[in-house]
Amino acid sequence: MTGPAYRYGPWAGGRDPLEPPYDVAVALDEIGASVLDGASPRQAMRELLRRGADGLRGLDDLRRQVARRQREARKQGRLDGTLQEVRELLDRAVELEKTALFPDPGDDARMRELEFETLPRDTARAVQSLKPYDWRSAEARETYEQIDDLLRREVLDSQFSGMKAALENASPEAMQAVKDMLADLNAMLQADARGEHTSEQFEQFMAAHGEFFPSQPQTLAELVDDLARRAAAQQALMDSLTPEQRQELEELMQGAMDMDLQAQLAQLGDALRGARPDLPWGGKQRMRGEQGMGMGDATTALAELADLEDLEAALGQDYPGASLDDIDEAAVQRALGRSAVDDVAALRRIERELLEQGYLVRDARGKLELSPRAVRRVGATALRKVFSRLDAGGRGAHDVRDAGAAGEVTGASRAWQFGDEQPLDVVRTVRNAVQRGGARPLRLLVDDFEVVETERRTCAAVALLVDLSFSMELRGTWGAAKQTALALHSLVSTKYPQDSIEIIGFSDYAQVLSPEKLAGLDAQRVQGTNLQHALVLAGRHLASHPDAEPVVLVVTDGEPTAHLTRTGHAEFCWPPLAETLELTMAEVERVTRRGATINVFMLDDEPRLVEFVQHLAARNGGRVFAPDPTRLGEYVVSDYLRARRGRRAH
Repeated sequence: MTGPAYRYGPWAGGRDPLEPPYDVAVALDEIGASVLDGASPRQAMRELLRRGADGLRGLDDLRRQVARRQREARKQGRLDGTLQEVRELLDRAVELEKTALFPDPGDDARMRELEFETLPRDTARAVQSLKPYDWRSAEARETYEQIDDLLRREVLDSQFSGMKAALENASPEAMQAVKDMLADLNAMLQADARGEHTSEQFEQFMAAHGEFFPSQPQTLAELVDDLARRAAAQQALMDSLTPEQRQELEELMQGAMDMDLQAQLAQLGDALRGARPDLPWGGKQRMRGEQGMGMGDATTALAELADLEDLEAALGQDYPGASLDDIDEAAVQRALGRSAVDDVAALRRIERELLEQGYLVRDARGKLELSPRAVRRVGATALRKVFSRLDAGGRGAHDVRDAGAAGEVTGASRAWQFGDEQPLDVVRTVRNAVQRGGARPLRLLVDDFEVVETERRTCAAVALLVDLSFSMELRGTWGAAKQTALALHSLVSTKYPQDSIEIIGFSDYAQVLSPEKLAGLDAQRVQGTNLQHALVLAGRHLASHPDAEPVVLVVTDGEPTAHLTRTGHAEFCWPPLAETLELTMAEVERVTRRGATINVFMLDDEPRLVEFVQHLAARNGGRVFAPDPTRLGEYVVSDYLRARRGRRAH
């Protein structure tokens, strides 16, 4: 048996390869903290990736660095450098020719000087008008001929990086090699467009013309991608010039190249545009540098800008279907270096590990949700937050030492003890005073009191009604409500598994929420506070647990503004309809007849809400709390613990 093959190479920098792997539990806790603040798992995951964690740069930090690189790239120079250089060559050639003509007293010299004085102001037309001119100065002729050489090299350099330097003072044989390469390239692209297999043809092409492609692409797709991006940047260069500059440059390029070269480049441009229509072909770019750049350098700068813009968009993840897989690692390394590539890879690993380890799941629509395992951890975190703020003096204690007062009467009684809230046995209390031989009028002493013993109910049926209406998000109370619900569910599930809890969310309609659904839920951006429907669902939950202590807790920031019609549809109106209030109070009566006390936690002090809640408390006998939203969990959990010990309405 042979062992696994290993490959070794130099370390390219970045994060320490020997550091321990990222602790996914830390990421989960950060996601949980965002969920408890009201975010959905998708939003929480996105926020974690944007922010980064544990010394890891997030997407926002990388995006800011890319934006800084864009600003630097725009300062590289102006885009009209080729026109400027052509004009300088033309002016120098004219001055050299004038210097040669000056000593000549003949009429021909004066006529030549007059021709120079009447040259068109337009650079392209001036260059074109001097095509047939018979230069007397050899130096002037050589300078003028450099214009066509420069333009050919700039045009080719704008399409093939590095051509400007490679073709300087090129021989006719070198230019013919370029034309042969273009012909073979166009033939290969045509074959590929027809659907033919071009792998062998590509290998032959690179063997023959590989010196023109210093990046050494490994496939035709890589070659096409490189050339198409540069061609798109070249088009952006032309679009970014003024109309006058663009026209001058186009005329200069046409005059500098023969028909064969023009035809080959035009065919290549069409093929590349057809192969990559998704690229941004054209569009204006603003460059703020002072030094003029040639076409090749300007195209390189604009290609770099286009790559940076694509990278910024990928890092922003602000488009539908965005994924970390969209981020091109090669582009990240070119723009920000190896360490940034490692950071992106670490962010991908966090997301992948959370999915693979079962903390995150995707539903049928691809939506990210917390798994039951993750929700239990988040709920436990919420519960710890609540209990960390509760007073230690007995609040939240779980021991119940008495016989209970919420069940059926047993017929027995016992001596009253300090703290008892069970009903007094009046007959036996008075009898104790009489038997003690008390004076007339009869006076009761502490030792005379007896309380009625009841069968202790060992379980509770809890209905937590949570307002999901849009106003909860607007007032910033949605996160507190979500955290409270998850904390209470965690408490009941872990400490009191004999109890049954149902979380009911209500906006225009009410719905029963599993903890997983609640964790992934956003505040409902709909109008309506349908407490009536929520109480209907709460009544069904209590009815299914007739032997349990009924506990109904309501968290809301608004009066009822919606109810169910006879057809089952929600009807919304603000100010509330009288029918809405009547139907809601009718459900309050039904819940009250089941022996349940409704305790309401108001998250706003709007007068209409206060009036309604006070009316509800008077009808039901429940209590009203107006907690600070940051302490909502303490109030709700404490009230649940009090209620399950059999403490009825106070």
